[in-house]
Amino acid sequence: MSTTLPPASATASPAADPALMQLSVHSLPSTRVAPEQRTRSGRWKMLMVLAVCAAPVIASYLTYYVIRPQGRTNHGDLIEPARVLPADAALALRAADGRVVAASSLKGQWLLITVAGGDCAGRCERQLYLQRQIREALGKDKDRLDRVWLIPDGRPMKAGLQAGMQGATVLSVDPQQLAAWLQPAAGRQLGDHWYLVDPRGDWMMRFAPDAEPRQVLQDLTRLMKASASWDEAGRP
Repeated sequence: MSTTLPPASATASPAADPALMQLSVHSLPSTRVAPEQRTRSGRWKMLMVLAVCAAPVIASYLTYYVIRPQGRTNHGDLIEPARVLPADAALALRAADGRVVAASSLKGQWLLITVAGGDCAGRCERQLYLQRQIREALGKDKDRLDRVWLIPDGRPMKAGLQAGMQGATVLSVDPQQLAAWLQPAAGRQLGDHWYLVDPRGDWMMRFAPDAEPRQVLQDLTRLMKASASWDEAGRP
């Protein structure tokens, strides 16, 4: 039996078939990432790295300032917000030999500051003595704290105090510029307090003139413990 093929003219052309013309052709999904998506991803990664680096500092301050167990109080007055160390041009400092000292050079260490005239006597001498004793009582953490005596009246340090100020930083300062940074409590004078400055240069605590040295030591010990993960002895 033979099979007869239809004539060539009877074979439907795909291009001419209306049903085939209605079929849609879809492309495969692209695996390429848009430039803006790559940029967003990079920014998120950078922010995560910064957060990890800053975490120890943030955690230490949260531990001390925010997460406070009941019954625990600060003996010193917290300065909120903390007062940033003025720029070098805004806080003129000079050493005993007349050498200009940049304010920014004080950063990198905790500072326990006394403010008093060069003819320091009576309560001032006691304040400087206790300042030294408190630092020594910090034990292994004492090298993370610098004693600083700021003299706002331009007078030289009184003879007889040099021995007790060995290892301390003694600087003359413009009184008006100093008053724009450190401030006493209401009804008090600038020289009535110790002022505590953190390693970033922020004035963050003030101790009353009648504060017990052991109470000052307790606050300093807590701060040293809270900042141990990111602060080391000596300036970077």
